[in-house]
Amino acid sequence: MQKKHQTVQTLLDAIPYIKKFYGKVIVIKYGGSAQTSPDLKEKFAQDIVFLSLLGIKPVIVHGGGARITELLTKLEIPSHFVDGHRVTCEESMRVVEMVLSGEINKNITSLLTHHGAKAIGISGKDSAMINAIPKDGGKFGFTGEITKVNGEMINNLIKEGFIPVIAPIGDSAEPNHPGFNINADVAACEIAMAIKAQKILFLTDTIGVLDKNKNLIASLDKEKVEAYKNDGTIAGGMIPKVDSCIEAVHNGVNKAHIIDGRVEHSILLELFTNEGIGTQFIRKDNPNNGIDMKKLLND
Repeated sequence: MQKKHQTVQTLLDAIPYIKKFYGKVIVIKYGGSAQTSPDLKEKFAQDIVFLSLLGIKPVIVHGGGARITELLTKLEIPSHFVDGHRVTCEESMRVVEMVLSGEINKNITSLLTHHGAKAIGISGKDSAMINAIPKDGGKFGFTGEITKVNGEMINNLIKEGFIPVIAPIGDSAEPNHPGFNINADVAACEIAMAIKAQKILFLTDTIGVLDKNKNLIASLDKEKVEAYKNDGTIAGGMIPKVDSCIEAVHNGVNKAHIIDGRVEHSILLELFTNEGIGTQFIRKDNPNNGIDMKKLLND
């Protein structure tokens, strides 16, 4: 009986957050172990369906770097990274699109649909939803830099009751162009800004951003991020994530979070509990970030 009372109390504790996020759009960047572990994939799908049933509007942007690397290795196509961004040749771009727009995107869409969600899988090439140009003037090959996101198209899908599942492939202004490989963290950030999302969550294989002693940094703003990048605390593949989080909160998104996708139901733990999990990113001049205010007001 006590366990049942605890369950009821947990539900009651979540009510303020459910009310706060009802009708709001939340962008979720889906990657890491949460995307590859069969059990975590099931939990993820359950979380997304649960959010939808509560009147919250999730938008999924997924990566697929591990699977791309695996297939490139099998095909003996060379690949390397600079500051967390893959350098993409034309041959590897074909593999990128095949994996992201084909295999992974449709698997996620099918899984969500199986669990009762009204999901639709698209890529940035559909209706030129994501426009891009070569990153750093072509230094990264067919890795792209986003110039525009068609937020209206995504919002129209949301209004029709769909959960968009978006593969981060950019469209070129040139006809017959193979397209651009877009960093999924960056794509999620740009999409969140374009559709004026309430929040953006990044599911990763770490508990959040860690200091040099491997302790969790609970909260970061722009100044702290720059300091940690300068002293090497934030490096490699974490750089695009934290840069995306900071850009989002300075361009209309209320909060960004990097959370541990290896934890079952991590999305629900972040959204509906007092403590939350992972690292939150805030804008220093946001009046909702007062240190004496409850987490609810911060959200």
